[in-house]
Amino acid sequence: MFQIDTQSVLQNQVSQRAPSGGTLSPRAEELISAPADVGYSSAVITGIAQIVEAILLITIGCAIYWSYVGTGQENFYLPVILASGLVANLFFNIARTHRIRAYRSRFWQLGRVLAGWSSVIAILAIGFFFFKAGDQVSRVWLMSWWALGGITLVVYRLSLRSLVQHWSDAGQLKRRTVIVGGGQDAAQLINQIQTSAKSDIELIGLFDDRVDDRSPDEVSGFYKLGRVSDLVEFARRTRVDLVLVSMPLSAEKRVLDMLTQLWVLPVDIRLSAHMSKLRFTNKAYSYVGDLPVLDMADRPISDWNLVFKWAFDKTVAILALIALSPIMLITALAIKLESKGPIFFVQDRHGFNNELIRIYKFRSMRTDMLDANATRLVTKDDPRVTKVGKFIRRTSIDELPQLFNVLKGELSIVGPRPHALQAKAANTLYYEAVEGYFARHKVKPGITGWAQISGWRGETDTLDKIEQRVNHDLYYIENWSILFDLKILALTPFRLFSSGNAY
Repeated sequence: MFQIDTQSVLQNQVSQRAPSGGTLSPRAEELISAPADVGYSSAVITGIAQIVEAILLITIGCAIYWSYVGTGQENFYLPVILASGLVANLFFNIARTHRIRAYRSRFWQLGRVLAGWSSVIAILAIGFFFFKAGDQVSRVWLMSWWALGGITLVVYRLSLRSLVQHWSDAGQLKRRTVIVGGGQDAAQLINQIQTSAKSDIELIGLFDDRVDDRSPDEVSGFYKLGRVSDLVEFARRTRVDLVLVSMPLSAEKRVLDMLTQLWVLPVDIRLSAHMSKLRFTNKAYSYVGDLPVLDMADRPISDWNLVFKWAFDKTVAILALIALSPIMLITALAIKLESKGPIFFVQDRHGFNNELIRIYKFRSMRTDMLDANATRLVTKDDPRVTKVGKFIRRTSIDELPQLFNVLKGELSIVGPRPHALQAKAANTLYYEAVEGYFARHKVKPGITGWAQISGWRGETDTLDKIEQRVNHDLYYIENWSILFDLKILALTPFRLFSSGNAY
């Protein structure tokens, strides 16, 4: 399995500059202009399906107990019911029935689910017999649970199948995919996709740097949309979930050049194994449908991690707004009393995947000296900053309105700080000063981050300071976890008040 070494990529001399805004091919522009439905995570769907199924079985077992057996034996029945629901879920997973492909089937999944459920009931009956607990158990309860549970499983699975089919037909369970490569090799890959992964992949086109006869403009009915460098802009203007690389492992330079250009994108990158003469063990591969692939890069936060991150952001933002509302009201009043002008300062910045977002801050500068593009760094004793502004900038109170950006889904509580579009370090634009700068945008930016609590906040008057910020941001992205977010959040108040770098 491959992993991208950030430092190795940064050392390559393929520079990642700002989005070029160059003209893409007419076919690429046509795909961008077409609406792309929001995709659903297969991992989240299967996880929720398992939870609902277990709750249904447990609820039926409890309902039959309370309606027929009565009360007084909860200490025996309830643990048995809970354990049986968990064991049933385990059996269903062993039988591979909790997969999107399984949900699309009818008799295949129903047969395995009913066999698994019958096995659970059989194990219970045998266990009661051997442990001489038969006199404590109602046979009517056990057989009723088996029958009603089986009927419920059939109805639930057929309903789930209908829902999954609907999502599949709408393209919401298909991963929007592009192929890097062309010619006969790409044709073989397309054939395999259409044979074994058509239900999982929506193939939208190819990108290839070659312009000779080896890479025609159309391959198996799919068009070449541009060069590999064009894919960066394309993926920032329309949804791309997966990049399938149709290159042999022996084409090391081509593969490395491709990775160096694409690693800044929040997409999964997979190397198709169909061209490799080497054969690894099955554990070395992951699969797209039945297509074996080698993992080269992953979207940093996806599936359930994205759900956890979303819940963390919304919960903390709501609690913080409630707790800090007195401070925010006092700050707004102080700003209004000291100088004329709006309370809030609104500025465009780059968000997730370089999307432009408008962030909110408390105004800390005099209205007639505002620098909307941040073309000039704020320095110590800067005459543009008001007295209130100095205090709220030093304590980061000016950032608190960004909690509303979190509720809007534009920011996270923790993540790389969003920089002003024209921010400079030593008179050099950030994205020109640091190779791979835009890799920071593979996740949502945050109100606080690893770089800020590590001492790299405030003025960036040297290239080293912005390089350190970016390095810390990339470290955060590669090592993200909810516990890491909690650590950063817990340290933020202490580090901000002890820092003297913010002016």
